[in-house]
Amino acid sequence: MPRLKTVPKDIIRERRTKLHIKACEGELVLPHAVREMRTAIAMTQVDFAHHFGLTRKQVIELENGRANPTLNTLSKLCRPFGFKVGFVFLGKPPRW
Repeated sequence: MPRLKTVPKDIIRERRTKLHIKACEGELVLPHAVREMRTAIAMTQVDFAHHFGLTRKQVIELENGRANPTLNTLSKLCRPFGFKVGFVFLGKPPRW
């Protein structure tokens, strides 16, 4: 698999900032989040998998929405980006 071109640190910083903005606005959802995190730091699927102790197949399945990741796996992926796994409220509270 070909290597990605080296991306300057300021570009990576900008991509990470955009990622955080999307998360704050509720627009960052699995499976797109994994792909966006990986591309934000300019890693191939192989490099990303190796860095986080996964296989390339696991990364592909995560990015395509076919995986059922454990809480531990999601936490490993999210922590370096300043995220944590949790429940996110998407609407108005129910009326009991």
